[in-house]
Amino acid sequence: MSALCPVCTLSLPLSQIESHVNCHFDDDVIDPQLATDHYLALQLASSSDPSPSTSSSNSDDSSKAPTLASSQTKSTFYSVGNGGLISLLKNCLESESKSKSKPSDCSTTLLSGFVDHFQSSKEDKGWGCGWRNIQMQCSHLLSHREEAKRVLFGGSNFVPDIPSLQRFLEIAWSNGFDVSGALHFNSQISGSKRWIGTTECAALLRSFGLKARVVDFAPKKAQSMYLSVPGSAIAPKAKTYGPMDRYVVKKGESGKEKTVDSHGSGSNASKISKGAVLMEWVWNYFSGNRLNVSSGVHMTSKGPLYFQHEGHSRTIVGIQRRLQGTTFTPQYSLLILDPSDFTKAIEKALVEKRGWEKHLKRGAHTLTCPEYQILYVDDGIADGEELEQLKTIDSHFVEF
Repeated sequence: MSALCPVCTLSLPLSQIESHVNCHFDDDVIDPQLATDHYLALQLASSSDPSPSTSSSNSDDSSKAPTLASSQTKSTFYSVGNGGLISLLKNCLESESKSKSKPSDCSTTLLSGFVDHFQSSKEDKGWGCGWRNIQMQCSHLLSHREEAKRVLFGGSNFVPDIPSLQRFLEIAWSNGFDVSGALHFNSQISGSKRWIGTTECAALLRSFGLKARVVDFAPKKAQSMYLSVPGSAIAPKAKTYGPMDRYVVKKGESGKEKTVDSHGSGSNASKISKGAVLMEWVWNYFSGNRLNVSSGVHMTSKGPLYFQHEGHSRTIVGIQRRLQGTTFTPQYSLLILDPSDFTKAIEKALVEKRGWEKHLKRGAHTLTCPEYQILYVDDGIADGEELEQLKTIDSHFVEF
């Protein structure tokens, strides 16, 4: 038995019509696109029973993925010409470098490859930044990694919209990825406006076999709160989870953790600012821990970073290092795409080479939150036992 929605005239089962109609009035705004998106989310959600009390097996939920792959919707976004935003950013950085006349002002910039910017829409403003950053991450994976293109979203070769991503996350949960996260959301997120973060991004990407890694940046006193962090009082014995681990943290003779700066020398984390700790980690990531990187602007083989802090998330697409003064003290600036920015405004600033810094550059002094999380994706596709291990969302802890 079905009925027509009195607002948008969509035909829905009677069991869904009440929640669908209520959705139109959640914000006292009637938006046909939102209604359509919500209807898709309801369709996707109704394809399986999310209740943990049911007897459906993981294989049953796995069989839903091909169906979803054929019914998913491509996300709309503003496509930037001239090679995309990263190419325009590279041009601006090169012009900036040439304009510096003093040798002491020499800089080195490391950039990820192509990334599409997905801006928040009026429908997801205030809650959708996590999904938008997942879309940015996936735009890079689809354009740069053949193995990712084959497995992501059923090989569709496009970035899905938020309702489709929500259903993919539910399938990841039902297949055992991030059990604690699934419990937190009661295994249901389709059609909702609930915030998500780094672990949800990791669960979604890992469900396709992608090796998404999480790094936590926080004070030492908070370490025991990260239950899955190697080295914490409750976690299992520390293991190596990815290539980043070998140069994120080193142990001194006393056993105290020491951060590694961009030149490979150790210094107590307490003696440098937390902003510097995070900046040096990002520099090491994009540089591949190479000690000697020539000045100028360099495109790297590294993907962008999902960058989470309290209340918001963004995407790091590169980092700039300036060696200033007679001591050549390094000063870093993150290069960031923010979903809350308008893509056209970023493009205009980059094309005109005027005012682009306020959109994209963030210095260490802006890193004032007590904790941060970063996600990156290693090369390769996991299967078998490695894929099973990825179901537990563990992380590497870096002390501020």
